[in-house]
Amino acid sequence: MRSQIRGGYRQPGGIKSYPLEDLFEEVAYIAYYLHWPLDDILELEHDDRREWVEKIAEINKRLNQGEE
Repeated sequence: MRSQIRGGYRQPGGIKSYPLEDLFEEVAYIAYYLHWPLDDILELEHDDRREWVEKIAEINKRLNQGEE
């Protein structure tokens, strides 16, 4: 059932999706550095995948600054 809004009707609910380009970038980044299979990366929850991306970036930053 549609609900009325000012100026017309709209469908209720709906899911906003994660931008596909961002998903591809995260998957490629993790796959490149950790050599994980695509299915394993895609099975990660969004927050977990973002955490891996951030951790990899932190490690790269330290290595690029000459730290270990």
